[in-house]
Amino acid sequence: MRWPVIILLALVVVLQYPLWLGKGGWLRVWEVDRKLHEQREENTRLENRNAGLDAEVRDLKSGNEAIEERARFELGLTKPNEIFVQIPQRH
Repeated sequence: MRWPVIILLALVVVLQYPLWLGKGGWLRVWEVDRKLHEQREENTRLENRNAGLDAEVRDLKSGNEAIEERARFELGLTKPNEIFVQIPQRH
C-alpha cells in the first residue's frame, strides 16, 4: 500500500511543477501582472503630462496672452510705460 501512495504523490508533484514554476506558471503570471500594473500607472502619469503639454502648446499657438504671461513671469519683461514693482516676501 505504501508504493502506490508514493507514486501518486510523485505524480502530483510532477504535474504541479509546471503549474507553479513553469514558463506559464502562476508565479510568472503574478510577476507579469505586477509589471503590467506598474506600466499602466506610468502610462497614466505620462498621458496626464502630455495632455498638459498639449494644452500649453495649443494655448501658445492660439494667442498672444499666453506668450505675454510667460514673458512677464519667466523673463520679467514689461510693456512700454509700465512700472515694475517687486515686493519681497517675508519668511
